[in-house]
Amino acid sequence: MKSTVTASELESLREQVDSLTASLEELRRQTAEQSKTVAELTARLSEAASLRAKAASPAQAPGKPKHSSVAPEIMSMIAAAVTEFLGKKVRIRSARMLQSPYEVINPWAQQGRVSIQASHILAMGRMRRES
Repeated sequence: MKSTVTASELESLREQVDSLTASLEELRRQTAEQSKTVAELTARLSEAASLRAKAASPAQAPGKPKHSSVAPEIMSMIAAAVTEFLGKKVRIRSARMLQSPYEVINPWAQQGRVSIQASHILAMGRMRRES
């Protein structure tokens, strides 16, 4: 069976392809613009972080804030990045720094876990099941 495409169907398909091509170009332009904005915000964020680190007191360890709240300028940069990403205005009500589980390991807690794990006699459990 041979199918034929009419001139009007062909023209309709061409219009659809042209429309999709235009949409794709617009999306590429928007993506490039958003990438540029994210790069600018990242640069501003790193600049603010370096200024904040310089302003930290010498008694305070570098990289470890006294409290877990986030600076207002960092909050505004996060809000701007999320607004740019979502395409609508957002308001961040709160944010806090989370501590990595690998940063501080309490030696007493670690030893407690070791003792509890060592108290499990796994070999005897296997022997009971086998008999």
